Amino acid sequence: MTDAELPINLALQGGGAHGALAWGVLDRLLEEPRLRITEISGASAGAMNAVVLAQGMEVGGRQGARDALSAFWKAVSRAARFSPIQRSYWDRVRGSFSLDASPGYLISETLSRIFSPYQLNPFDINPLRAVLKQAVDFDAVNRSQVRLHVTATNVRTGQPRIFSSGEITVEAVMASACLPLMYHAVEIDGEAYWDGGFSANPALTPLILDSKVVDVLIVQLNPLRREELPRTAREIINRMNEISFNTSLVKELRALSTLGRMIDEGIVTLTEGNDLRLHLIHGEADLQELSASSKLNAEWAYLQDLFARGRIWADDWLAKNLDQVGKRSTFSVDELMSIPQRPAGLAPLRDK
Repeated sequence: MTDAELPINLALQGGGAHGALAWGVLDRLLEEPRLRITEISGASAGAMNAVVLAQGMEVGGRQGARDALSAFWKAVSRAARFSPIQRSYWDRVRGSFSLDASPGYLISETLSRIFSPYQLNPFDINPLRAVLKQAVDFDAVNRSQVRLHVTATNVRTGQPRIFSSGEITVEAVMASACLPLMYHAVEIDGEAYWDGGFSANPALTPLILDSKVVDVLIVQLNPLRREELPRTAREIINRMNEISFNTSLVKELRALSTLGRMIDEGIVTLTEGNDLRLHLIHGEADLQELSASSKLNAEWAYLQDLFARGRIWADDWLAKNLDQVGKRSTFSVDELMSIPQRPAGLAPLRDK
């Protein structure tokens, strides 16, 4: 570390294959010599990005982290080649990455509304578990200088369980990414867990408590608002899921906003310093254009598109806000529900 490096904590949302957008963001942030990533909190795909980055950083520094993330997403894409859920012929012809017309997706979606994964997938086959085991050295993850927090949702209580450095395993990450309509709940220490996005997407509090760093950068992958009223069954279910996965984040941000005002007024003081600075990198404008079904599309061409877009969003954020890191927040929680605009001259990213 050099005196010029600005320490920052990251909060990574989940979003299935859309996690490749965060991969692009992370790749660009790792290139930035003025930033030093100190802690990461992640849920679902955000948890996977977090453990891969921490392992890569431990064994090979910044370039090692970038290489590890690239290798991981390539492995995810290779595993997806054997999935029965693939794009339809016409979607391939017209260049759409949506799975809305995919026969495999439509059949899977219908069956999941009737039968549980304990009936449809009795052996709980999940290719991601094998990918994680092969791609990630969890001993390196747990000793990494980048401290991690991985969130899963306790099925019995509905409360978040946060696994921090020293206790992160492949099962903890699989629990954080467990979609209850597709896979069995993941059991750890006698408790069953589902996707962390239900209770904290991602958890922000661990990045504040007992941390010497007070700059928190959130990488948002789920759109907060929709201008058009959902009318089809798929659109309604998708919007219900978006609201569910965003509610915990919005509540925590509002709580932190209140905490920030109390710090400004001298009512409370953090462990180090006397300020709390929040930052946001978002795919909001782009994600308005993407279908929910494309979260299950891990084709390499699609992941590369998302990766490139993530780098552009990070580039745009760095150009506008890097000089403010360590000084002040660069977004207001009160303005959170406004739809951000994409950078000038950047065409929409569409998969429909």
